[in-house]
Amino acid sequence: MEHSGIPRGTRTLVIVVAITALLIALHSVFSQLSAPEVYDADDTEIVVSPGDRFSVRVTDDAAGGYRWIIAEPRPDPAVLKATGGHLATGGPPPAGPARYLAFEAVRAGRTDLRLLRCRRCGPGAADEAGARSLNFRVTVG
Repeated sequence: MEHSGIPRGTRTLVIVVAITALLIALHSVFSQLSAPEVYDADDTEIVVSPGDRFSVRVTDDAAGGYRWIIAEPRPDPAVLKATGGHLATGGPPPAGPARYLAFEAVRAGRTDLRLLRCRRCGPGAADEAGARSLNFRVTVG
């Protein structure tokens, strides 16, 4: 058996470190590939599988006093569950900041998702000046 001049323990350590680095790189790639899908305001038909997570991206106008809410009638909770959201600042002009509303597909079915941009966001909010609504058909299959 030929000796490379590198102690066996060192060779083993180098191999373990290389395999670990490869696994970390693969995990990073798979995480990016399996990141939640993002839909925009004009994506009115959303088709996902049970257990999928996705977000709806809408232009934020918090400075104008507006916010986005899930409007009535609310989606069927047996099909779709809201899981939160976040604001991403520094978007490219003219869109500006974007709000991401997050959802999880619970089980097979179809439901409607209505988002409303409002200021007071109480009863009659859809009729207030500057209000805007977005409608999505969500199919989980």
